[in-house]
Amino acid sequence: PDLERGLPGLRRIERVTEYRLAVKPGLLGAGRPLSGEERQSVAALLHDRMTESVAFERDAAARLFDARTAPSVAHVDLLGHGRNALIRANAEFGLALSDDEVDYLVDAFKTLARNPSDVELMMFAQANSEHCRHKIFNARFSIDGVVMPHTLFGMIRHTEKTSPQHSIVAYSDNAAVMEGGPIELWLPNGFTNAPPYTARHETAHVLMKVETHNHPTAISPFPGASTGAGGEIRDEGATGRGARPKAGLTGFSVGNLHLPGTNEPWERSPIGRPAHIASALQIMTEGPLGAAAFNNEFGRPALGGYFRVFEQCVAGVQRGYHKPIMIAGGLGQISEGQTHTLPFGAGTLLVQLGGPGMRIGMGGGAASSMAAGANTAALDFDSVQRGNPEIQRRAQEVINHCWALGANNPVLAIHDVGAGGISNAFPELVDGAGQGARFDLRQVPLEECGLAPKEIWCNESQERYVLAIHPDLMALFEQMCERERCPFAVVGVATAERRLVVEHGATGEPVIDMPMEVLLGKPPKMHRDVQRVPRVETPLDLTGVALATVALDVLRHPTVASKRFLVTIGDRTVGGLSHRDPMVGPWQVPVSDCAVTLADYAGLRGEAMAMG
Repeated sequence: PDLERGLPGLRRIERVTEYRLAVKPGLLGAGRPLSGEERQSVAALLHDRMTESVAFERDAAARLFDARTAPSVAHVDLLGHGRNALIRANAEFGLALSDDEVDYLVDAFKTLARNPSDVELMMFAQANSEHCRHKIFNARFSIDGVVMPHTLFGMIRHTEKTSPQHSIVAYSDNAAVMEGGPIELWLPNGFTNAPPYTARHETAHVLMKVETHNHPTAISPFPGASTGAGGEIRDEGATGRGARPKAGLTGFSVGNLHLPGTNEPWERSPIGRPAHIASALQIMTEGPLGAAAFNNEFGRPALGGYFRVFEQCVAGVQRGYHKPIMIAGGLGQISEGQTHTLPFGAGTLLVQLGGPGMRIGMGGGAASSMAAGANTAALDFDSVQRGNPEIQRRAQEVINHCWALGANNPVLAIHDVGAGGISNAFPELVDGAGQGARFDLRQVPLEECGLAPKEIWCNESQERYVLAIHPDLMALFEQMCERERCPFAVVGVATAERRLVVEHGATGEPVIDMPMEVLLGKPPKMHRDVQRVPRVETPLDLTGVALATVALDVLRHPTVASKRFLVTIGDRTVGGLSHRDPMVGPWQVPVSDCAVTLADYAGLRGEAMAMG
């Protein structure tokens, strides 16, 4: 949008990177042209096939501006072919629906007396995936035939239930909120290009969040970890009616690294890894850089984290982190009057804030909920997102302007766009207010043409938020977006009828038309019937073990060794509120037990966080 200012005839800008390749002198022979196969191999290493295309001739680049026809909506013939039609669609689209959910949808659409669209099925799969609904954590467990009295989530919530002191928000929003205290805020006074900053005293609370981004990091480490950090930042900003992220942490658990040229004693029984995921070395080479890059470019200090390598064979069973754990977390600040969303009624404007939609992260919520290897390689690749921290910074500045208005905040409710894209975020937003909604896909900002309706509604393009804005304050919100040059669009309106309608095409034909209860009501609850496995213990054999040797091995093991290489890739001072980072003492050794941030620039209040 910035580049297009003053150029009304400009429709689209494409960026092209040109590589010129030559063969070095040697056995291959200098000056010879690369074969077609060699060119394809090199091209695969030089581009991201999700966001870039390859042209071997300059003239071919003109095809970037060709208009592509968008596929029309497709329907699954459930009424004609019954349950089997839905089972085939489940595999074809990578929906990860359980047998109970297939039966639930069959009954629902037979009641509606029509066939489901591919948009409806993709939306249902994302909105009801393990990633979004935590079905396993909310499942009823039977162990050795005995039904357990609590779910896993019930056990987790027990601590807060029995000791709720100082908790303000827990398990009900994008981040938790803990009681804070009085602070001095410096905020811009107005929305001109150069507004003066003034001090304001108010009560602010501490918000905190940790989440994982394991599946995307396993498939594509740099963008997977990058969008993991970015998604956690958005969760903090989209708490209550808007908040401010302050400091972050990042953690990784992987299998043995197998560094080239080494033969470490703890790596002498390699069992390989699943072919569809990256190696532990690739994950730890690219993943931390991705997370650090997003934090750096967004402008949030990275002050903590952990790194663990583990593989072990006990009684013939090999265990390890072949599928990695990638943790992104952090803490932030939220004003006292902004900790909870406000109810809103029919006519409330439903707005997308942030970047445009692209064919990125299709089916990510469902894919991350499937057993490793159960999906196809193409669908696994499709499920990984790509990040753009600069546009997220712009959106965060808009959010900051909104909550700074206090009681005049135009945002009634806010939700970040993550798994399932806006197909999950918008329904959750209106469902929380007890409303329905009507949307027009033609109003959704898009970066590329030719997207099918399911791709517009369900893609997981990052750096987006959905908001409920009071109609009378829309002009004020638009003014703030203009100041930050942050894209936004009104794509829907809340309705009193508890029904979700999504229109597309010149005729406004609905591609989704279903009661909210079908999507977010009470789909089948999972039941897990498990058996205890006898624990096999093998005596520790220390025959031939030299204490001096193994002591050095322990100190050299990545879990114990210095984490300096993970600390120094991240900015630790941006924002000016970092008090204690990982580096300690005159030689700056990364051994700090915790990170400490200041609540403001004037006082001595602050927050501490630690992991591991």
